Amino acid sequence: MNRGAKQLLEMSRAQLDELFRRSSAGTLPDGSFKGTFIIAPGTPLTVPAAELIRLMAWQGKVFDAKHRRVNNRVSPFGFSSVPARVYRGASRFDGEECIILDYSKTSFIARWVRDEIREISRGVYLGKVYFLGTRMPDFVLEPALKSR
Repeated sequence: MNRGAKQLLEMSRAQLDELFRRSSAGTLPDGSFKGTFIIAPGTPLTVPAAELIRLMAWQGKVFDAKHRRVNNRVSPFGFSSVPARVYRGASRFDGEECIILDYSKTSFIARWVRDEIREISRGVYLGKVYFLGTRMPDFVLEPALKSR
C-alpha cells in the first residue's frame, strides 16, 4: 500500500515514529518531490497547518542523486534554494541507517538543520527535522508530477 501525505497526516506522532523506526533508508531520491510538513500530528490542526506551510513557505525538495545534492523549493513561488548534501548515515532518532540531508556546509540560513529520511513505500519518504540537535516536526516527500 502506498502511504502518502494524506494517510500520514492522520497518524499520531507515536505512529509516525514507529513507521520511521520500521522503515529502511531505501533508495536515494532523485528528481522533484512534493513536501508536506506534519505539524501537531493527529490533531485538527495538522491539515490546515500543512496547507498553509505549503502555500507560504515550503513546497518540497529537488534531489540530484548522481551528485548527492538537494535543494528545497521555498516561498509561494517555489524558488530553488537552501541546498544540502545527501548521504547515508546513522539516524539521530534511533541510530539505524537513514538518508541524511546535511545543510551544515552548504547553507548559511539552514546550517544548523539536519533532515533524516527513510523510504516508507516506493518513492515516498518520511522525514525528521533536527535544528541545533533538537527534534522538530516531521515531513513527507512524494514524487511530484513535474520532472525537474
